[in-house]
Order: sequence, then structure tokens, then C-alpha cells
Amino acid sequence: MSKPITRRDFLDGIVIGTGLGLLSPSTLLAQASAEAKTLGTPYPPALTGMRGSHEGSYEVAHALAWRGEKPDTYRALQEHYDLVVVGAGMSGLAAAFFYRQKMGEDARILLLDNHDDFGGHAKRNEFHHGGRMVLSLGGAQNMENPGSYSQAARGLLADLGIDQQFLDSLADSTPEDFALGGKLGGITGIALPGDGKQVTVTGPWMRYLMGDDGYEAAVRQLPIPPVEQDKLISLIGGDRDYLDELSLSETYTYINTTSYNHFLADRVGLAEGTIAILDARMLIYYGFTGWNLSVMEALASGSPGFRAIGWMGKIAGKASLAMFDSLADVRMFPDGNATIARLLVQRLIPAVAADMRGVEDVATARFQYDALDRQNSNTRLRLNSTVVGVREIDRQGVQVDYVTHGEALRVSADRCILACYNGLIPHLCPELPEPQKEALRYGVKVPFIYANVLLKDGRAFSKLGTTLVQCPADPFQWISSAPSVAISGYEPPRSAADPMAVFMMAAPTSAPSGDESLRDLLRIARVKVYSTPFAGYEQQIREQLQGLLGEHGFNHETDIEAITVNRIPHGYAYEYMAVEDPDWPEGEAPNEVGRAQFGRISIANSDSEARAYMDAAFDAAWRAVQEQTG
Repeated sequence: MSKPITRRDFLDGIVIGTGLGLLSPSTLLAQASAEAKTLGTPYPPALTGMRGSHEGSYEVAHALAWRGEKPDTYRALQEHYDLVVVGAGMSGLAAAFFYRQKMGEDARILLLDNHDDFGGHAKRNEFHHGGRMVLSLGGAQNMENPGSYSQAARGLLADLGIDQQFLDSLADSTPEDFALGGKLGGITGIALPGDGKQVTVTGPWMRYLMGDDGYEAAVRQLPIPPVEQDKLISLIGGDRDYLDELSLSETYTYINTTSYNHFLADRVGLAEGTIAILDARMLIYYGFTGWNLSVMEALASGSPGFRAIGWMGKIAGKASLAMFDSLADVRMFPDGNATIARLLVQRLIPAVAADMRGVEDVATARFQYDALDRQNSNTRLRLNSTVVGVREIDRQGVQVDYVTHGEALRVSADRCILACYNGLIPHLCPELPEPQKEALRYGVKVPFIYANVLLKDGRAFSKLGTTLVQCPADPFQWISSAPSVAISGYEPPRSAADPMAVFMMAAPTSAPSGDESLRDLLRIARVKVYSTPFAGYEQQIREQLQGLLGEHGFNHETDIEAITVNRIPHGYAYEYMAVEDPDWPEGEAPNEVGRAQFGRISIANSDSEARAYMDAAFDAAWRAVQEQTG
């Protein structure tokens, strides 16, 4: 089953290594910032060091999933709810929002989440330095094609104040050179080792790779052998047809059943190092390399080659370039989709930010985390709480068991929505039918690492001449300035003299070495994520930034003020890929079988839609609420 083509298909889309040479005071940077400790209560967005899947968030779930271990007895709380939602990510928050919207504000709702912060992958990283607040994203990045969202998803955003007028203002507030925020014609860079140093070649690379004017001169600047430059130029420009001996139907079959990297190696003749340059884009976009993508999937996501597969490809290539700007419909908040999570939480529990007006000031509002789980609130959000069991009780209700701070507790509810990872659900609900449990286990989430580095100023970074650099030979494939979007009361850095955050993104999934499936590779990558300590990531970050910025006066020992590493071992939802997965009949795909309602228990997550997008999480939440309320 081919991946549906969406806006993200036009974005620019290695393994994380260890053993780097720079030494650094990691213990200093792994401490909670002063801002995170103020007022005597934890403030998760301002914590530094290892975040995302932080210590204390995964151990109970791993014991259950790996060894079948969970408490024998639970202390029953005298708490009964109309709805318990397992998971306070985007789907869980949306489910609570839709449920209360339909059933009324008196509905009693409890959300349980194993992390110390809400939002799932939509996490906020917040730094404070020199009297300024600097924001960045610790996970889910942006809204893509919001105009194509379902009626339910669009309605949710509109209820939060994110209507078309606001979306337009968000676009207007995004600088034209901020490529990460959807300005795809902006100047970006490709950084490669050459002549004993890092060579960064800048230009509108997202357009160059699609054959726009200037691509040949740009490729000639890359520090790769001239013969490889020639092949890359031919691939982009289409001066020959690499599938010329195939008929039209054979070409169609080839591009949908052959991996992109096999095409590059076997037909174009690119060397491994040159293929890695193109892989860096796909690692960030998909989370894995072109060895696991069909030719068609890679081309549709902006990889070069449309013009090199015959007349049909030349037409498609020209059309894709013509549509490039019109389809650049991306919106990004200063902290990514964490803004939407914050808006949802404040609507559900107003006391968390009682003075917040909404989209006008959400970026700068200070949330009171001790208000999330107050007894007098109809909607409660309980963090640091890992659910280990969910079952129906004589079709009259649901019993939910969870562990928090080492204590085993139990609550009851009329209904439950599981907005957590599909792979964990069979362990939570062993009574599910075996075919459904098997379907839930099929997809493997795509792991990522999102790091944010606070620099004392932006002088060295500004000399790159771009806001985004692709780094194919380094642990982090993308380095960008943090969102410089002036919206919702937030003022980003005003000049190079201001403190700034550098956003770094890595996909640790390696190329196959044998006959491993994509799902096997994702599992291996997840182990790498968990087994690399904060100090290891810090070493990688310091060495990579020193190599990229050193020639511009950067000194990692004096210029780095803080590092936050967001570890996301269970990242993007698994999407079906043409060279990996069968083309299931409608209704028989694993996500469809797995999401079946089980009495008073429903499933809502992006896994259940097999789409790694925020609107998929919203659509799943809407479906689950309709199942439970009729």
C-alpha cells in the first residue's frame, strides 16, 4: 500500500555514533535550570538534560511488555469517572476535548500519562538566559495542509482560536528564510567533510534538488568526486532516461516496487557516500533511508530523479516544481505543536493558566502544573502515571490500574479511551481477541532524537548564511535555528547578539545490512536510542556544532549555555510502505483491525490511522468518542 502523498511529501527529507573526542561538563548541563525550580513546583518545559522518554517514564511499561511484570494488588481510590483517557498526547487531549464538548462540562474525565509533562511528542523546550525566554520544539513540529483537515480536526482548531485568519497571521509571522517553518524556497545548506574541515554549500537546495535553476553550479561546489557530481547532476536534470528499456507499465511497476536507493546504486551508479547525501533528507522526513522507500515514494517527497525516468517522469517533475510553492502550506508555532497541546489543556483545565486569553498569549503563559490534578476539577490530568491494566467489569464499567511513584492504584470509569502506543495495548488488555492483538503489534513506531542547544548569542550561527543545514555525515542530520516565529506574545531573538536556541534532529535508523525488514531496523534503532546516555548525545552535539561553526568563531566550551535532549524512541506512527507492506483490502489493514471497539474501551492514536500527522490523532480521537457516546 503506497503512502498517501501530502504536503510533507515536498519537504526536504547514519546512525547516531559514540566515541566523539570533545570533553565537556555534562553534569552541569544535565541539571534543572533555575527557571524549572522556581515557585517550589516542577516546571517540565524548562528542564534540561535528558527529556522526552525521561527516566521514570518507561520502566514500568517495559517491565510489563518485556517480562509480563506488574503489581499483584492495587489500592482502590474512591474515584469514578465518566471517561478515563490513557495517554495525554495530542490524541488523548483531543479525545477529552471532544468528549466534554459532546457530553457537557460536567462530565468527569481523568487523563493518565506516564511522562512528567503532557503533549506526547508535542513537547515544549523553554530556556531563560540574560532576561530573555527562548523557545524551541521538543517533538512534533508543525501543522501541514491544515486546509485539508477533516471537519472534526478543523473544528477543534477553530474552537481553540486557530482559524483561517490566525493561520494567515502565523504564516505572515514566519520569516521568509526559515525553511523549517515551511519556507521551502529559502536558503539552506549541505555540510560535508572536505579538505580537513566542514564544507557548507548554501542555496535553495529544496528547489535545486527538483531541478530549479542553479542546481548544477551548486552540485559542483559539493566536496565529492567530479564523477559523482556528474551523476548527481544527470539525476536531477534528467539528461538521460535510466529506465529507457522499460515500457510504461513496466516503469510504473518498477518505481512502485523497487527501493529508491537500489535505483540510485544500480541504475544511476551513485557511490555509497553520494547516496548518503540524499538519505539525510529521507531520514528526517520518514525516519529511515531510501533502502526502505520505493522510487515513487522518494520522488514524491522531493528527492531528485523525476526527470530521469522517461517522459512521464519529466512531466511529473515539471508539475511538481510548478506546484512547489503553492503546496508549501506549513504552519509552525515557536514551540511546535506544543502550543496546541497547551491550548487544549488550558481549555480542559482553566486553572492551569487562569489569566491566559488563548492564542494571543499562549506562547508566554506560565502553566501551573500543580493545578492539573485538583480534586475540585471535573477534568483532571495525572502525570507520572503508567497504566498497566484496563478491563471491562461486567459490561457496566471499566477498571483502570496504574502505577505512580512506585504505588499501585486503581480507578473506575464508565468508559475508557486508549490513546497510547498500539504495541502496549495487548499488554494492557489481554482479553482482546488474538487477531486484534496481533494487528496492534504490527506497526513499530519510528524513533527520533530532538535536541535543543542554548547559545549565549547567535553570532557564529548567523555567519552560516542560512537557518537550516543538512549534515549527511554527522549524527544529527538537520541543524536549524529554533522557530523564529513572532506570534502569541513571543518575541524571538532580535539580533545575532541575542541568545538563541539551535534545534538539532536525528533519525537513528540505519540502512539494512542484510534482509532485515523495516520494522526490524526500527526496533534496532530504538535500542540505540535507549542505550545512549545523555553524556553520549552531548558529546555528539558539541563535536558537530564545533565542526560546523568553529570557523565562524564558535567555541563549544564557552558558547553553549544549556542542552536539552528529547529522546523519542516511540516516535512517528508506522505508515505502510510500498516495498515493505502488503496492499491490504479495505478494512483489513492492521491499523483498521487493531482499532476495533472492545465494549466500553476504544482506541485513539495516530497508530490507529497509520498516519504520522497531528490531524490523524485528532480524527482517531473523534472516532473513539463517537464509538463511546453513540
